[in-house]
Amino acid sequence: MDHFLYRDGVLHAEDVPLPEIAAAVGTPFYCYSTATLTRHFRLFEEALSGLDHMICYAVKSNSNQAVLRVMAELGAGMDVVSGGEYARARAAGVPGARIVFSGVGKTRAEMARALEGGIRQFNVESEPELIALSEVATARQLSAPVTIRVNPDVDARTHAKIATGKAENKFGIPIARAREVYAEAAALPGIDVIGIDVHIGSQLTDLAPFEAAYTKVAELTETLRADGHAIRRLDLGGGLGIPYARDNNAPPLPLEYGEVVKRTVGHLGCEIEIEPGRLISGNAGLLVAGVIYVKSGEGRDFLILDAAMNDLIRPAMYDAWHDIVPVEEPAAGADYAPYDIVGPVCETGDTFARARPMPPVAAGDLVAFRSAGAYGAVMASEYNTRPLVPEVLVHEDQFAVIRARPSFDDIINRDTIPSWL
Repeated sequence: MDHFLYRDGVLHAEDVPLPEIAAAVGTPFYCYSTATLTRHFRLFEEALSGLDHMICYAVKSNSNQAVLRVMAELGAGMDVVSGGEYARARAAGVPGARIVFSGVGKTRAEMARALEGGIRQFNVESEPELIALSEVATARQLSAPVTIRVNPDVDARTHAKIATGKAENKFGIPIARAREVYAEAAALPGIDVIGIDVHIGSQLTDLAPFEAAYTKVAELTETLRADGHAIRRLDLGGGLGIPYARDNNAPPLPLEYGEVVKRTVGHLGCEIEIEPGRLISGNAGLLVAGVIYVKSGEGRDFLILDAAMNDLIRPAMYDAWHDIVPVEEPAAGADYAPYDIVGPVCETGDTFARARPMPPVAAGDLVAFRSAGAYGAVMASEYNTRPLVPEVLVHEDQFAVIRARPSFDDIINRDTIPSWL
């Protein structure tokens, strides 16, 4: 569920009509709903009720400071994967004790910053990283709390580019080597082994892979405890998918996911962490664009928008589907016709949809890409010197620009011409 509904024939974000925002900030723009962000976070809280747990929002899905502040005020922890995301979380008011640092390529500088600024734990992904973290921590006479990410070799049944739990993926250590690596970690100075980490992928629409992975984690917990390790925290990652197409079968609900967690690891007495991102922010956002031209081609017609692949890369990168709807509600019984919906970037890959049925749309009309709140603005670029689009946050009948559109001068003046030119 989201809070983007037609009222009196116009698509609204909560109580704000989208054309009102478009008139104020121009198009394209991203629009986020505070009510939807809040509702989705609380669904996870409800799903894990009865367990000692922390929900650590995956910052990479949408890292705008205002979105992070909404999450922080709800009591969320943060899952970060870079020093920049750590800085963002702290700037949003999240204490270090609620920040989990994930990622396969943490640098020593990033480790030092997190140790000195406060950290809940490092999710360590390799033996070289473990050794580096030990050296960084001991040089500062600090102790680094760690979980070790194990790769359970479970097929997440998702897109190959966002699967992370199979043997051939770059993430974690093979679960078969876990006892050896945990023994190594326990012997290192400056390392405090507190738990196990697992994450098998993103946009999962089936609970079976979670059940398989978490069952393996439960078995490993018992084994490591028998080896003398005080396993007291399980980081189960994120990955629960969202419905990108409104007419498709909906993925499992957080409540159903929570039952899997309780059934597989709930008996272990561990604190449970999960790292949802997409399910919290994905359906909490729209990308609103204007139609520049309606073009008739050889055997096909095109809607040419002022949004492009640099604004929303998911269709070009993943062949991802986003429902695209007119901001003005179509009339009952309107005739639909197929259009290729494209942007102005000079690449054929700048295509959002092919032969997508659309009601009558004219130049100057507004359209909205649904489910664009995750991996939208955060993956945008200024390719073709197209300014990053503004982001807007709505709360009931109010809206605020939470990232402004830069001017061409802002973009160009970042470059420096050397003295010899």
